[in-house]
Amino acid sequence: MSDSSLRLVWVYPDLLSTYGDQGNALVVERRARQRGLDVQRVDVRSDQPIPTSGDIYLIGGGEDRPQRLAAERLRRDGGLNRAAENGAIIFSVCAGYQILGHEFINDLGEREPGLGLLDVVSTRGEGARCVGDVLADIDPRLGLPQLTGFENHQGVTHLGPTARPFARTVFGNGNGTGDGTEGAFNETVFGTYMHGPVMARNPQIADLLLKLALDVNALPPTDDRWYEALRSERIAAASQPA
Repeated sequence: MSDSSLRLVWVYPDLLSTYGDQGNALVVERRARQRGLDVQRVDVRSDQPIPTSGDIYLIGGGEDRPQRLAAERLRRDGGLNRAAENGAIIFSVCAGYQILGHEFINDLGEREPGLGLLDVVSTRGEGARCVGDVLADIDPRLGLPQLTGFENHQGVTHLGPTARPFARTVFGNGNGTGDGTEGAFNETVFGTYMHGPVMARNPQIADLLLKLALDVNALPPTDDRWYEALRSERIAAASQPA
């Protein structure tokens, strides 16, 4: 695959990168290079324009005020929406996930418009905060093993008719709606509440993004021993009684 190249865009690391979410960019970049891919990684700060020619865009989580600032700047910029129109693959976590929907509740308690790239609406939960390890079964159409991650959010995200649940929880809260759904996706846009970083715990998700971006059905095998050890450790720890 040495004749292929890929442009990876990490969106607003100065605003949206809590709980080590920047590790997702490191994992995608590394797994691409392990397959002989030429990777150009672009870290775009919130005072810079979003390039529209990327292949994969990654967005992390953030606190309430940085989330509002990120949403405002992404709406003004318009580059991420244009990239989506161009067929780019977009993967988002927590606050980034909410931003990709139609709206969410901001730090001022007001309804904040999102980018409308996912058919979801996020509100603020009234009960206890969703905190802890999560294990979930990913939509079988994606062909991925169980999802493991860590959630820490107050959001409740409702899916509209054109969004599919990314996963169904075995334990944990996920979208916070009480129906067992976790995250959402459509053909090219994905969202999840999982930190961890989620790609380190679930490297097959990174591989899925690479396959979609490259329009291939399979990638050459790579050494997954470190990732599998981490996955097994976190799944075993999360499965222990409290």
